[in-house]
Amino acid sequence: MKVVICGAGQVGFGIAEQLAGEQNDVSIIDTNPRRIQMVADQLDVRGVVGMGSHPDVLAKAGIDHADMIIAVTLHDEVNMIACQVAHALFNVPTKVARIRAQSYLAPEWRNMFARDQLPIDVVISPEIEVGEMVLRRLSLPGAIDTVTFADGAVVVAGVHCGEECPVVDTPLNQLTDLFPDLQATVVAVNRNGKTVVPRSTDQLATGDIAYFVAQADQVQRTLSIFGHDEIPGQRIVIAGGGNIGLYVASELEKRNQAARVKVIEASRERAQAIAEVLTRSVVLSGDALDRSILDEAGVGEADTMIALTNDDRINILSCQLSKQIGARRILALLNEQGFASFARGLGIDAHVNPRQITVSKVLQHVRRGRIRGVHALLDGAGEIIEAEALETSPLVGKPLRDLGLLDGLRIGAIVRNGQVMLPTGDFVVRAHDRVVLFALAERIKRVEQLFRVALEFF
Repeated sequence: MKVVICGAGQVGFGIAEQLAGEQNDVSIIDTNPRRIQMVADQLDVRGVVGMGSHPDVLAKAGIDHADMIIAVTLHDEVNMIACQVAHALFNVPTKVARIRAQSYLAPEWRNMFARDQLPIDVVISPEIEVGEMVLRRLSLPGAIDTVTFADGAVVVAGVHCGEECPVVDTPLNQLTDLFPDLQATVVAVNRNGKTVVPRSTDQLATGDIAYFVAQADQVQRTLSIFGHDEIPGQRIVIAGGGNIGLYVASELEKRNQAARVKVIEASRERAQAIAEVLTRSVVLSGDALDRSILDEAGVGEADTMIALTNDDRINILSCQLSKQIGARRILALLNEQGFASFARGLGIDAHVNPRQITVSKVLQHVRRGRIRGVHALLDGAGEIIEAEALETSPLVGKPLRDLGLLDGLRIGAIVRNGQVMLPTGDFVVRAHDRVVLFALAERIKRVEQLFRVALEFF
């Protein structure tokens, strides 16, 4: 696949890294020569210096042969025009744009992205995607990562196996015997920085991070089995009143009438603006690293402190200070990959990585085959994928134990006619089943092949 990426920031670099690693033909455009040089030095991609919305720059990047353009610069208007130019002048089939300004995304204006208007096939709003991830973390406080699939029927959650975890040293195949009605499957384990697909006879160890796939109404029970029976909190402090912080506070007001939310925002002007939007939340103007402001916000009695400022260092320090004051749980927004990789070592209970969320959203539309959803895990070590099985798929029609296709993969759940079913050796996948599975990074291409329509089918 030939892909042109506009924007070589964290998100653009992350997408280029992922796609180039899968042997795609990638070109990346940015106005900053240093960024382009850094990308070219580290990745096998073509770098072009210039404005991604200019036709001559796009042409230099090879847009005339591209299958897809992904515009993720810092400027919405550049992203939109880049897609328009790619469509009008170069007839690029798939156009993806990151758009942050919520005004463009208002329901009454969504028709502007129609093919005969401003043709963008996929609009990605990081603020909404990240905000929804934060809200899911709040609803499942025992999980360190959560994502939904199959229209919400299936949830994938990551959980830390601490010293008190009841299922440590228990073979995974015995979990079914111990909890016969449990609708959950462990699909990935990260141990000492290495991610593996566990076998049924493997055991979890203290310090592991395990990812399981579960029926939505079984997630809380599964977390309890892993020793995490935390109750969602009602007293919430949010540090940072930017777009993400405002979205989270607004949605909490709508979805949870019992929630008592306080927002700390450094800019007095911004604090006044969001105070006019929010109806039940308390907005304080001040520094999230100021002990007196944290005390005024009631951090010591808070169930959860969420740090959502644009500065990772402020988020880390305000979370650590809040924990010392007495906050029961802390969650931080971390953009830098280096910080995210050792967040737990910093005392942070859970973190959200906007880059990973945005890259996952893009990958959903890059993957070939009938891929319905993608979420990258553990710094790109693997992906959770939801895909539809077609008549021509090698998965269809044979018991799973007879398939020699699943090395490096693990199926977590199958959804058939809205019913969630767990995979067993005897299970036979049917055409149009929706399969939720984990795949190591080096096995992604195999997943695409399993769910692609074969040419001979026609």
